[in-house]
Amino acid sequence: MPDIESPQHLWFNLCIMRLPIKTVALFGKYESPEVGAAVLHIAGILRARGLAVWIERSTAKSTGLEADFVVASYEEIGAGADLGIVLGGDGTMLNAARRLAAFDVPLVGINEGRLGFLTDIARNDAEVGLSAILDGKGSVETRFMLDVEVLRAQDRAFRTVALNDVVVNKGQIGRMIEFDVRIDGEFVYTQRSDGMIVSTPTGSTAYALSANGPILHPSVVGIALVPLCPHTLTARPVTLPDSCTIDIVLLAPHDARVHFDGQEHFDAIAGDCIRVQRSAHQVRLLHPPGYSYFAMLREKLHWSASPRYP
Repeated sequence: MPDIESPQHLWFNLCIMRLPIKTVALFGKYESPEVGAAVLHIAGILRARGLAVWIERSTAKSTGLEADFVVASYEEIGAGADLGIVLGGDGTMLNAARRLAAFDVPLVGINEGRLGFLTDIARNDAEVGLSAILDGKGSVETRFMLDVEVLRAQDRAFRTVALNDVVVNKGQIGRMIEFDVRIDGEFVYTQRSDGMIVSTPTGSTAYALSANGPILHPSVVGIALVPLCPHTLTARPVTLPDSCTIDIVLLAPHDARVHFDGQEHFDAIAGDCIRVQRSAHQVRLLHPPGYSYFAMLREKLHWSASPRYP
């Protein structure tokens, strides 16, 4: 539990307690009617505190709760809500974070999914954990995001943000692609592989981890480049400073598909430049008392678990 005088706790109070929470928005797992009961439970806790409760539009539709709450779009939530509560898995949190990136709405995650690296409050602990956060007893953690744009003949063909990662891969062509990698304009190498993952510390425990990338603590201001099945054994993950600009230029005749947090994609063609750099936007995650990043890793990755034999 954070010390009451710790900088982290004081920052939490500055961000939350001096700006009273009046309106809370709830986000449920995408097209998941079964999350409706959890939404109603959390809404009851909030209303008992006299807080206004809004439901994100697609969540209200999938759970049939349109008549019971104020239904709001992401833009309306970004402009009018003081706090967002995500009931789902990491994918639900990533979607909410990306959609609210420009609004700086702090987010709390209640795990209704599987692993839950970002939605760290367990379903059974939801009432206790959420109440502690609303009482100002939690902690806040800031995660940086990535700005991504696809440049085609020097014109911007696509732009978005990502919290976890940007993945350039071979898409549906079934063969390796070839591309140049440049850092701050300097040529680094040409690579033949299935693709490349550009990951934030938040995304280092996602796809990048399964591709043998490094786990980056959230306080590390670095970006990881993780090759996907490279054609040479000397290609290794590299961690770069967050101040750099990463260009991935597709070489003819190779096209590729670019994925953003596994939720949005863009089909790039030979000659396109996928440019990635740190975004001005960030995400504020609120955690209950006692939250520990290493305890989370220990639980989710089964560190220190005894081996099981058949």
